[in-house]
Amino acid sequence: MTKLRSICVYCGSSNGTRPEYVAGAERLGRDMAAGGIRLVYGGGNVGLMGTVARAVIENGGQVTGIIPTFLQRRERMLTEVEELIVTKDMHERKRLMFERADAFVALPGGVGTLEELVEQLTWAQLGQHKKPIVLVNIDGFWTRFLDILDHMREEGFIRPETAVDVLVANTPEEVVPMITAAIEKISRAEMAMNVAPETL
Repeated sequence: MTKLRSICVYCGSSNGTRPEYVAGAERLGRDMAAGGIRLVYGGGNVGLMGTVARAVIENGGQVTGIIPTFLQRRERMLTEVEELIVTKDMHERKRLMFERADAFVALPGGVGTLEELVEQLTWAQLGQHKKPIVLVNIDGFWTRFLDILDHMREEGFIRPETAVDVLVANTPEEVVPMITAAIEKISRAEMAMNVAPETL
């Protein structure tokens, strides 16, 4: 992992109650397009999902939408994306989203967003990947979730050796620089591990 080429964004299929959520999704999409970073997302044309995807497209960026057959109508597929993949079920969708992403970002969303986020945190905790995971804490949306993680640590269910490594951006502007720095840090650590002992 040496360069940030794609980000998988998890977010709501509705806009939520605050205009800041929509503005945040638009800003993230613009920043990704400006940085030449491909969006990997759930393929829908509604809610924050549609907002971030359209922002990438309208600013000249590339988008991969991955949607299961049964959600094609409910989430109204965004057919303007460069690459659209229709899967047989949610499991295949999530696997492809994982494989095609260099990092994961969670904007505000509902149960589905939370489930996808927690799955990536779990896989990272179990050593299955080192890809950065970022919460975009717009207007404190994710603060209560972060409080739950702190509570789990305090109660001994998240131990130091199984720490949950999650990055927190308070604004969408922080996301791309934060992930870029995290990937550079991971790459330096991997290079250091690959140096032969006699050269140290």
